[in-house]
Amino acid sequence: MFLEKLKKSPSDLILLIVAAIGIVILLTVNIFIFEPLAKAVYFYGILDFEFAWTKGQALTILTTWGPLGSALEIQGVYWDFLYIFGYAVPLFALILFLSRKFENRIVTIGLYMSLTPVIAGIFDFIENVNLLIMLNDTPNFASVVPLLASISATIKFGFLLVGAIFFLIAIGLFIFQKLKKKN
Repeated sequence: MFLEKLKKSPSDLILLIVAAIGIVILLTVNIFIFEPLAKAVYFYGILDFEFAWTKGQALTILTTWGPLGSALEIQGVYWDFLYIFGYAVPLFALILFLSRKFENRIVTIGLYMSLTPVIAGIFDFIENVNLLIMLNDTPNFASVVPLLASISATIKFGFLLVGAIFFLIAIGLFIFQKLKKKN
C-alpha cells in the first residue's frame, strides 16, 4: 500500500525541489559547520568517536579533545540532526524520482531502495543521541552507549552505501535506456 503511494506521490517536481533544498542544507552545514569543526579538533575526529566501540576508547578520545573540543563536538552533533535531512531527503527523493522512470521489477526495487536513506537517517538519530550522552555525561555514561553509537553508525553507513550504489546504478540504467531509445 505504502509503496503504491510512492509510485505516484509526491510529484516529480516536488521530489526535485525537495532534493535541491536538502542538497543546499547538506552543503551549507558541511562548509560552514563541519569543515571548520574538523580543523578545530585535533588527532581524533568525529568518525573516530562514532566508531569508538568501547567506553575506554571513547574516554580516550574525550580526554584528548578536552572540554573545549567536547563542547565543539556537542555543537557538531546538534548540527548533525539537521544534516540528516541534508543527505536522507535528497537521496530518498532522487532514488524515488529515478525509480519511477523504469518498469516492472526495477520500479519495485527502487521503491524499496528509496527507503534506505530514511532508515540511515533513523540510525543516525540513534547514533547522535548516544554521542550526546557520552559528550554530556563524561565519564559517567554506561559502557553500552559507545557500542550503541558504533552499531548505529555502522548500520547508517551500510544503508547509505546500499542506497548510493543503487542510485548510481539507476543513473547508469537510465542513461542506457535513453541512449537505447535514440537508436
